[in-house]
Amino acid sequence: MVIHLTAIHYVYLAFIVFIMALLIRRRDTTMICVAGILALGILATGTVSGSISGVFNSFIYATKELMGTIMIISIIVAMSRVLIRTGINEAMVAPLTRFLRTPALAFWGIGMIMMVTSWFFWPSPAVALIGAVLLPVAIRVGLPALGAAMAMNLFGHGIALSGDYIIQGAPKLTADAAGLPVTSVMEASVPLVIVMGLVTTVTAFWMMRKDMKNGTWRDGLVTVKSTGNVLAANGEEDEQNVILPSKVKKGLALAILLLFLADVVAMFVLKLQGGDATALVGGTAVLILIVISLLAHKNQGLEKITTYLIDGFVFGFKIFGPVIPIAAFFYLGDAAFTDLFGKVLPEASHGIVNDLGVALAGSVPLNGAVGAVTSTITGAITGLDGSGFSGISLAGSIAQLFAAATHTGAATLTALGQIAAIWVGGGTLIPWALIPAAAICGVSPFELARRNLKPVLIGLSVTTIVAMFLI
Repeated sequence: MVIHLTAIHYVYLAFIVFIMALLIRRRDTTMICVAGILALGILATGTVSGSISGVFNSFIYATKELMGTIMIISIIVAMSRVLIRTGINEAMVAPLTRFLRTPALAFWGIGMIMMVTSWFFWPSPAVALIGAVLLPVAIRVGLPALGAAMAMNLFGHGIALSGDYIIQGAPKLTADAAGLPVTSVMEASVPLVIVMGLVTTVTAFWMMRKDMKNGTWRDGLVTVKSTGNVLAANGEEDEQNVILPSKVKKGLALAILLLFLADVVAMFVLKLQGGDATALVGGTAVLILIVISLLAHKNQGLEKITTYLIDGFVFGFKIFGPVIPIAAFFYLGDAAFTDLFGKVLPEASHGIVNDLGVALAGSVPLNGAVGAVTSTITGAITGLDGSGFSGISLAGSIAQLFAAATHTGAATLTALGQIAAIWVGGGTLIPWALIPAAAICGVSPFELARRNLKPVLIGLSVTTIVAMFLI
């Protein structure tokens, strides 16, 4: 399949390069993303009014796409508010403090729990479950909030999602595109997922400890105050905490843990995944918020429920506010462009990002080593839209192309492209894709993306080299 690139493709690519350069330099990219939307709108519609309208409409599109994540984060934070005010969170985390005694144990412990949970239920609901319980423990033993976010993000949206061995959504898509059995892609991905996971997490942990030791660590907190409570609402620290008897707090803490455990069982028994699993967690959090508010505040309980929800939604939209313009630009790389500006791309186009991936694959020499590098780069490019899954079918097709031409391992190339796409777009580098972990931990998603950048790039490089020896 030959895709003829247009001015729209080249303009989009130029803005991508510019945005990535600004992110590396720790500069804000909102204005550049809006300029990119304007430029693409002018090329697509040929009118200034169509381009300006495209900016607003792209914001609406991005908000709709992100709304589920905004809601679950806001609700979990609202629930966390009442747990903090009543001291129930202290009772919940007390038993865990005996196991997670150091920052290192907290980092690896949170990461491993996140990875296992994400295998069964995918990372987004896992972040909500784990972050609400384990984040206070991590902070208490000295692990920075950004370090906890890194652990949840790299182990969940990175290792667990890129392998996806239980739910098998990712390997099914790539295997079908490559014309291979799902089992062959999964088997081929095992050594690559292990290498990628080890290199990335060890590098991230080493860099974190080094910067903390040298005093150059930036935690990127967006809601922290003098108490160090990342989930404290603005002004809430000045309000008087609600005093509950110790036995009541312990009983409620146990009940909450059992409710979330019941959610886990229900996800497994009913085979709830992705959005359905997230909805179950969110609904449970709302019920917990209501019950605890009524018990703790008694006559003022009805009003306090609304107050906590408002606090949660303020937090959620404060976190997502800077992200929506950036997400709006990157979504134009996929289906959003056609939805907003019509069918102005070439007839055979599958979206700007996918077209760029196909063009790259068609412009390089065909051999095993180049095939591995191209699979990684193609997967990474298709992950720039922030979903991680939209481009992995293309990664499978490209792997099939190289495997047929060079008589190399199609399964390994397919798995490599899958890993690159999901690590980049599934939630470790693109700022809005890693918002769940950033928001639960109260840190900037941009700072988390910058922290992940070097470890992930190093991991992809090493994994690509390993793949060259395996194909």
